[in-house]
Amino acid sequence: MSALPEFRNYAEIILEGLNDDPDVPVLISGENRLTAAEFRSLVYRMARVMGERGVGPGRTVTMLCGNLPETIAVRYAVNLLGAHFNHLYNRLAAGVQALMMTDVDTYALIVDPRLAERAAELIDAVAPIEQILLLGEVPDAGPGTATLGENLLALADKQPDGPVQSGAGPKDLCFIRHSGGTTGHPKAVRSTFGRMQAAITLTRELFSGTGRRDLVCTPLSHAAGFIADGTLSAGGTVVLHYAFEPADILATIARERITNMMLLPPLLYQVLDHADAEHTDTSSLRQITYGGTPSSPARIAEAVRRFGPVLQQGYGQFEAGAISVLPAAEHDPDRPGILRTAGRPVPGVEVEIRDESGRVLPTGEVGEICVRSSQVFEGYWKNPGLTAEVLRDGWVLTGDLGLLDDQGFLSVVDRIKDMIAVVGGHVYTTELENFLDTHPAVRQSAVYGLKSDGGHEDIHATVVTALGAQVSTEDLRAWVREGRGSMYEPDHVHFTDALPLTDAGKPDKKLLRLQSRQGDGPRR
Repeated sequence: MSALPEFRNYAEIILEGLNDDPDVPVLISGENRLTAAEFRSLVYRMARVMGERGVGPGRTVTMLCGNLPETIAVRYAVNLLGAHFNHLYNRLAAGVQALMMTDVDTYALIVDPRLAERAAELIDAVAPIEQILLLGEVPDAGPGTATLGENLLALADKQPDGPVQSGAGPKDLCFIRHSGGTTGHPKAVRSTFGRMQAAITLTRELFSGTGRRDLVCTPLSHAAGFIADGTLSAGGTVVLHYAFEPADILATIARERITNMMLLPPLLYQVLDHADAEHTDTSSLRQITYGGTPSSPARIAEAVRRFGPVLQQGYGQFEAGAISVLPAAEHDPDRPGILRTAGRPVPGVEVEIRDESGRVLPTGEVGEICVRSSQVFEGYWKNPGLTAEVLRDGWVLTGDLGLLDDQGFLSVVDRIKDMIAVVGGHVYTTELENFLDTHPAVRQSAVYGLKSDGGHEDIHATVVTALGAQVSTEDLRAWVREGRGSMYEPDHVHFTDALPLTDAGKPDKKLLRLQSRQGDGPRR
């Protein structure tokens, strides 16, 4: 019997592929342009430093890092050593981040110098951390940051840059990603090197094309990190923005001839609404992928008309992987019914719609979206009870409500936890948001429920109006009453200039609920 081929993890494969064009810039961040050879060298030298400090198989490296070239290099170095990473969302509260670090048994903490003050808080709150390393010098060191840790880049400069071989196997833990922060306590999703390898292969297929120039302007700690991996594995270039600013996004598209980017719908709307969008050269764009939160068919149709046939929707979860795609060819701005869907399941993914008892529902009926594929996660970190609730016989129970139509299109109706129980039935927040967004004075909305004194839930809608538009609470309530019926009529309408967003770019409904409970809802 022939021996099984030796497993090579994704970082090894990507780094070796960079030898093909060593002088081509693969990572761009402002004026910093890192060539393939420079990036490869940096990863190997970082790996040697961390290896000397005990980073290796079975150990968790937590990253408190923004969108920097060095952030990607650290992640690859950690995985080359067979260790696993946990990349924190930077805008979470310190208490939540500290809990995450403790939950996953953090051995080493890697710190972006711009986040040094937050790192100092975390170090004080978390049990002793064996290793603390910084991605450079701390600018204008604040209280508690002067002796935060060693400078990883300075240490790496002294190391040889020859290849570092990985001993990781396909079933070894590659990363832990936290999920569910917008609807409840974040859950730690475990993923192996084998799953990571399969995800990159699929990413390359979904976010296709040679000569890719990918703009990453959402956190690398979220889906953008996977897309960057796919771009680098395909020999493309990744352009990094540390923060999201619509004017900068548009300028970069024109200057760097960006071909691909991913935006959550609220961020896409900001780019679409910016005054520069009308006269910026966006002809280089081949694909704008959106997803991660419900989108407005009216706004997506507007984006297609503005940017051309380049919009692609992706629906997925950390637990289930990629689930469905609505490709650019099916983004017909004159067919809003199609734009309300999340497309069809990607090849190799099975989708069933089930009721509360687990019975598979027929076409057209709403129930929980359940998914089975080779991308399904291995379970939650040290939480077998929760794993058993969500992962059953190889199927992931997504917690999303949806339906399949007779053409195989999947529609995501709502999160089960977001569905509002009212007198006479249930209100799906996504459906109401989509309807509100068709009002000519509304640019974006977020709908959520809050318990009333009577025991049922009141419907709250926070609305961003179009520039210069005038609309009243009663106007919008009448619009909904006439178009969707009195059951969907909002009890409270709040007007604001912009919705608060999470670190990933999703409407922060937890914050909106808190503000409404405190009588301090969003105001203009």
